[in-house]
Amino acid sequence: MSRAVSELETHLRTRLLNRSTRRLALTVAGERYLKRCKQILADVDGAEEEASCAQERPAGVLRMHSFASIGQHYVLPAISQYRALHPDVTVELTLSQCMPDLFEASSDVSLVTAISLPNSDLVSHRLGSSCSILCASPGYVRTHGTPDTPADLAHHDCLILKTPSSPAHEWTLEGPEGNVEMHVSGPVQVNIAESLAVAIREGMGIGTLPVYTAIEGLRNGTLMRVLPRYILQKVNVYALYPSRKFVDAKTKTWVGFLRAHIPQVIARDMSLLEKLTPEQRADMAIMTCDALDATASEPR
Repeated sequence: MSRAVSELETHLRTRLLNRSTRRLALTVAGERYLKRCKQILADVDGAEEEASCAQERPAGVLRMHSFASIGQHYVLPAISQYRALHPDVTVELTLSQCMPDLFEASSDVSLVTAISLPNSDLVSHRLGSSCSILCASPGYVRTHGTPDTPADLAHHDCLILKTPSSPAHEWTLEGPEGNVEMHVSGPVQVNIAESLAVAIREGMGIGTLPVYTAIEGLRNGTLMRVLPRYILQKVNVYALYPSRKFVDAKTKTWVGFLRAHIPQVIARDMSLLEKLTPEQRADMAIMTCDALDATASEPR
């Protein structure tokens, strides 16, 4: 022990203890050093306890990323319900059309839509599937009429939505006679579905909107569905996070909440769409079942 103290004093270039054959006493510098070291050790203990509790109790900041449209319509309402269950968790939500690098710790969880995912080391859970529909404004329909077949779209202004989920200028319409593929161009192109919905409501043309973006406009009459026997851009909804090992409690409970919540809201919107367009009942029933089946899907 004497040797260890001597080595420490040499390292610090100061005396920590006054020594005699009968007693030892801390110097003033030794008292300050001892007090600071005790505080450092207490902080280390606290950090270890906090890290350990992170595996057991949801608390702290949950950094969430989502594609913009699904984030606005599905993730934000889900955050409200999740925090009612776990009030010690605060959320930082980033809405973006770009995929974050989860391995750089920019986000804990990401919610994205895609036809499929590329191979990666990310853990993914499929939460369900949704689709897009063709919409126009009542004013546009009064002025230009409605297309009766996909081929009639060539005579209309087609508004373009450019997203990571699907090609902007290639539309694949899935209908009762099978798939119809077509190349489209138009006067306006945007990268956020909500912005496209504004352009459609302003009568600029016909555009494709995700069901979760279109449903409110269809309900209040500011949007009309065009070619209601067709759907477009069927995509899957995925929750992504970096690792299966030592996943903290807030991430684990958030992903679990999404796996229960997202299929329900997708099914709700598909049911509303079915009621608004009765001729689509058979096609929408398939989509609704697909969304509900996702609760039992396995992670990639």
